[in-house]
Amino acid sequence: MQATIRKAEADDMAQVLRLIKELAVYEKEPDAVEITVDDLIAYGTGNNADFTCFVAERDTEILGIALVYYRFSTWKGRTVHLEDLIVREQYRGEGLGMALYTEVIKYTYELGLKRVEWVVLDWNTSAVDFYEASGANVMKEWNTVQMDTEAMKTFLSKKGLA
Repeated sequence: MQATIRKAEADDMAQVLRLIKELAVYEKEPDAVEITVDDLIAYGTGNNADFTCFVAERDTEILGIALVYYRFSTWKGRTVHLEDLIVREQYRGEGLGMALYTEVIKYTYELGLKRVEWVVLDWNTSAVDFYEASGANVMKEWNTVQMDTEAMKTFLSKKGLA
């Protein structure tokens, strides 16, 4: 039975959070998820949502998600960032990931935007292979840079600003 791909609604966010937590475990960061269902509803629904989430649903169960939001590139203008593409482990290989990925590409293209981008862990070779096979450019020379709350506080303290 094929899954339906659609935009997530408020009632979906508990299942969306479950998938986010599954991804955190897969990426060896089981305690990293701090958001709540209420956060997902507040920021992912309504007319001024900060993100759009597509779900793959079968018989009221959400089997996968693709969560995207807008970014701005000084070279390309408005772009879409694919934050997460997640399919529950037991449903991988059924085409759900490709269906969600296709929906994200279609969404970006139909908006007339010039780029969709995302980050993939270098050790996740199945994901790297999947993206490269689709024609995406996996840019190995770029590094993702992040600063968490504690690092920001330390930095600002050294500058006398916190």
